[in-house]
Amino acid sequence: MGKRRTWWPGSTYSRVVPSTSGRVLVVDDNKVIRQLIRVNLELEGIEVVTAADGAECLEVVHQVRPDLITLDVVMPRLDGLRTAGRLRSDPRTAGIPLVIVSACTQHEVDSGLDVGVDAFLAKPFEPQELVRVVQSLVSASIGSAGRVRGPGDAEAAAGHAGS
Repeated sequence: MGKRRTWWPGSTYSRVVPSTSGRVLVVDDNKVIRQLIRVNLELEGIEVVTAADGAECLEVVHQVRPDLITLDVVMPRLDGLRTAGRLRSDPRTAGIPLVIVSACTQHEVDSGLDVGVDAFLAKPFEPQELVRVVQSLVSASIGSAGRVRGPGDAEAAAGHAGS
């Protein structure tokens, strides 16, 4: 039996926005969460690559060259905050926007700001909010390509904090 194509009358939620491109590296040890983030971003025309933990993120980040990275906090091998710290300490990845997508405590938010995380999205998150935060940071990142962000930039973006 052949595959059937699903059809919806009228317009659908998904749309490809030509001006909103970019590549996002999604790092989460939960496969379902990785897929949920992937689907919501791909519906908006954003390319998505995934990694299962911080160690895998650090292994692939230089080949993937993402415009933004989402990180869970609690992961095996290397957690999200330590991964963020290592990304910020490497001149090749220091300017990549970082978004923590996790059920964060205030201590974790403070620690994330200390290492230079740009935004926080609390689990469970609204898909529209995820897309909005990612598009905003990717647009700013692509628009300021080559600019190295400083520590004050993370605090300015903390308005996206969901905690």
